Amino acid sequence: MHPMVKPALRRGWRDLNTVQFGLAPAHALTLGPVDTATGSFLDLLDGTRGLPLLREEGRRMDLPDGHVDQLVRRLARAGLLDDARGGGAEGTALREKKDVMDRLRPDLASLSLTTSEPGEAIEHLAARRRLRVQVRGAGRVGAVVASLLSGAGVGEVDVRDGGVVEPGDVAPGGLPAEAVGERRDESARRSVRRAAPGRPPRRSARSPAGTDVPGYSLVVLAPRDDVSVHAPAPSETESLIASGTPHLHAGVVEATGVVGPLVLPGETACAGCLHRSRTDRDPAWPRLVAQWHSGTRRAVSACDLTLATTVAGLAAAHALAFLDGTLPSSAGARWEVSVPALQWHARPVWAHPACPCGAAEKGNEEHTFSEDAESRATMAEQRHSKELRRTADAARLSGTWRAHV
Repeated sequence: MHPMVKPALRRGWRDLNTVQFGLAPAHALTLGPVDTATGSFLDLLDGTRGLPLLREEGRRMDLPDGHVDQLVRRLARAGLLDDARGGGAEGTALREKKDVMDRLRPDLASLSLTTSEPGEAIEHLAARRRLRVQVRGAGRVGAVVASLLSGAGVGEVDVRDGGVVEPGDVAPGGLPAEAVGERRDESARRSVRRAAPGRPPRRSARSPAGTDVPGYSLVVLAPRDDVSVHAPAPSETESLIASGTPHLHAGVVEATGVVGPLVLPGETACAGCLHRSRTDRDPAWPRLVAQWHSGTRRAVSACDLTLATTVAGLAAAHALAFLDGTLPSSAGARWEVSVPALQWHARPVWAHPACPCGAAEKGNEEHTFSEDAESRATMAEQRHSKELRRTADAARLSGTWRAHV
C-alpha cells in the first residue's frame, strides 16, 4: 500500500491542533488533536512512499513507535485515505494508460469522495470499462446521455433509434450539425466513440436466442416522442422486465424534464405500475393515452436545449451512480423539473399489486413517500455496506468528526 490523503479534498487548519479535510459539507471531515510533527507528516502521505519508508520517515521526525501505522489506520477508517497503487491488476493496467487517465482523472477524484476503502475508486473506474449500457433514443436527451456515459469511462455504450438526424436533434455533446440527414443511431454511435477516453475493451457477448437484451448492465430509455416520456408504454419494457435488466426512464415532455423511475425488475416499480396507478386515480387515463398516441404528431416538441441537457446530465449521473454500486433516488420515483421555475421535485412511483413485474411483493405500495425513501436507503445499505460504513466509522473515531461548514 502507498497511502495518499485523498487529493480531491482541500486541507485547511481550523486552529493549531485541528485540520479540516474538504470544503463541501457532504464530504468534509476534521481531525484533531494533531501535533506539529504529525501535521508535517501528513504532507508525506502523497502516494510516493510505501509503509516501510513512511515508518522510517516517522522515526526521523521523532514520532513514537507505531504512530505512523495508527495514523494511517485512522485516516483510512475515516475514508480520507487512498492507495496510489490500489485497484488490483485492472487498476494497474488502467493507470498505465496515461492518455486515458488524463481524461478520467477528474472522474477518479470524484469517485474517491464517494468510496471509503483505499484503492476502491480506481476499482470502480476500471470496472466501468467492463460494463455494457444501451441507450434507446438518440434525440437531444438520449444522444447526450450516451456520450456522457462513454466519456465517463463506460466500456460499451450502444445506441438504438430509427430515422435520420433532423436539425432539431442537434445538441452540444450529442449529435453534431454535420450529422443532419444521417442515420440517427449511426451518428450517435460515432459521438459515443468520439467521447470515449481511449479504446475500451470490446465485448463479444451476443443476445440470447429470441431476446434483444444481450447482458446489458443498464438500459436507458430516452424516447424522442414526448407522449412516451410522459406515459411510457409497459409493452416497451416487457423484455427488460423478463430478463431482469435494470432500466432508467428519462426525457422531456412539453418543457418538463423527467428522470426516473430507475426500475430494478421485481424490486422497484416499473412503467406498468405507473400506468396502473394512474388508471386507478383517473379512469380516463387509458383513453387519454390512446388519443395522444393516435393523434397527429407535433412537428416540433417543446424540448429546449438547456432543459434537455440538464435532463441528460442528471440521467447520466443517476445511471453512473447505479453502475458504480449506489442506489440513486430515482429508484421508485420520477424527478421532474419544468421551465421557467426549474425546481426539481420527486414524484413517487408505487409498485402496483396488479402489475406482473412482482415489485408489489416487496411491500412498496404500503409505504409513505418518506418511508419509501428509507426503504431505498436500506436496500442501498444492504447492497453497499462498505460505502455507507464510512460515515458511521468516522463518527465513532475519537478525534474525527464531521465538519460543520
